[in-house]
Amino acid sequence: MQEKKVAIASDHGGFLLKEKLVAELARLGYDVLDKGTDSADCSVNYPDYAAKVAKSIQQGEADRGVLICTSGVGMSIAANRYSFIRGALVFNREMAYLCRAHNNANVLIFGAKFISEKEAKACLKEFLNTDFEGGRHVCRVDQLERMGK
Repeated sequence: MQEKKVAIASDHGGFLLKEKLVAELARLGYDVLDKGTDSADCSVNYPDYAAKVAKSIQQGEADRGVLICTSGVGMSIAANRYSFIRGALVFNREMAYLCRAHNNANVLIFGAKFISEKEAKACLKEFLNTDFEGGRHVCRVDQLERMGK
């Protein structure tokens, strides 16, 4: 895998898990673009942080992204409003594998309330180490990119 820049952000509900994943990404040798938030103490709006990660990918500042909120649903909805962003909410390694291999997801999304730190780290590694299979999946991913244009 050549991608080495990962943008990551969370709202207040995902802050603690974000901090653990920032450290894990650095340990794995990735350039980490931490787009916030900076604390769990103050309620923030998750769409603002999804936008920061999505725009980082769109502008070529990052190769992939990670988003975290309490359930993961809000970040999923927000991230997938952006062109060329394919965000996937995952809860286990198999989902992390499939979102890359079949859907060419470029943003991994977690619900901090529903995943352990250990499982999130395993999912992160799977997401980063899995390539898009292409083949029969290309036309489907291309179809996604044409939707809403």
